[in-house]
Amino acid sequence: MTRIETVLLATDASPASHAAEEQAIELASRLGVRLLVLSVVAGAPSARSTRDVAIEGVVQRARAVGAEATGITWAGDAGESIVEVAEAEGADLIVVGTHERGAVGRLFLGSVSDYVVRHATCPVMVVRPARVVGGTATG
Repeated sequence: MTRIETVLLATDASPASHAAEEQAIELASRLGVRLLVLSVVAGAPSARSTRDVAIEGVVQRARAVGAEATGITWAGDAGESIVEVAEAEGADLIVVGTHERGAVGRLFLGSVSDYVVRHATCPVMVVRPARVVGGTATG
């Protein structure tokens, strides 16, 4: 089994990504490994600026629980960029979220997470968003 030294969290900073963020932060903290928080944007500079702020929040949450964390905002196609950054940074594990898409959609991963699973050269953990049942979040 390969030793995990770097966990790459790919997030779009949406509420649906929160469960993946928490999972990656906990994993990096417990294992005492580096957490690289990546967000890929396409479009206007204002979108990148907003995402930079959100990513810094994730980095700060990770550091607050003792993880060594850094953030990167990347421009390009999300799936391709995640795989490219993972390879360039030597990631040992990629953590991505997926969006719930109803009964039929549960049979398939989201297009970005599906691309990453199919093309990454390291293991990929796909985390579904927590559901709220009776006021309590469940995984």
